[in-house]
Amino acid sequence: MPDERLMHYEPEELVPISALTQYAYCPRRCALIHIEQMWTENKFTAEGRIMHEHVHDEGNESRGDVRTERGTSLRSLALGVIGKADVVEYHRQADGSWQAFPVEYKRGKPKSDHSDKIQLCAQAMCLEEMLGASIPAGALFYGKTRRRLDVDFDAALRMETREAARLTRELVASGQTPKPVYAKRCESCSLMGECMPKTIQKKRSVESYLKRMLEENDTPAPPSPPTRGGEDL
Repeated sequence: MPDERLMHYEPEELVPISALTQYAYCPRRCALIHIEQMWTENKFTAEGRIMHEHVHDEGNESRGDVRTERGTSLRSLALGVIGKADVVEYHRQADGSWQAFPVEYKRGKPKSDHSDKIQLCAQAMCLEEMLGASIPAGALFYGKTRRRLDVDFDAALRMETREAARLTRELVASGQTPKPVYAKRCESCSLMGECMPKTIQKKRSVESYLKRMLEENDTPAPPSPPTRGGEDL
């Protein structure tokens, strides 16, 4: 597998950072949005959109040793992604330099998977490439808990982020939407109606059953034992 840190993607090859989040959450959802151009808003996506708009509208500010910039455009030709950061804080260090600290806002609560962390890490890796600086950590702010979750950009998360970027690019380039696999998270997905995981999965099960039945019925019957004088031997 090629080392993506040594690769350089052209601008037209870049995928949205948000696509990495979608892929980590559900590859089919990622394909429905970024290949089939589907999008349906529900209560949760609407609340998330309003939260992001509110954050971006607050504008930049400077308070003491923290400078805050909102809606920063991001790009990484090494990772192959493009996007926007909700908030980037710059913390003044003892030597007078400024340390970037990305903060991503989320409507709900911390997830059991790494989809949100991958999004934040991708933002940090973009900033590192753009600023020529090292960014060791950032934070996720969740609206439901009203708390920040600090995230360390360690080697494992960076590797997971690079892999998510690679797989997302391959999925989008293939133009193929994966088949649905129903899971509990499907119930809160805004594309539940378009995806129809239960319906399609059930249809596939029925088709598979009918195929097996037909194959069994097509199996030739074993030959009858020889007879003599009209009687079985």
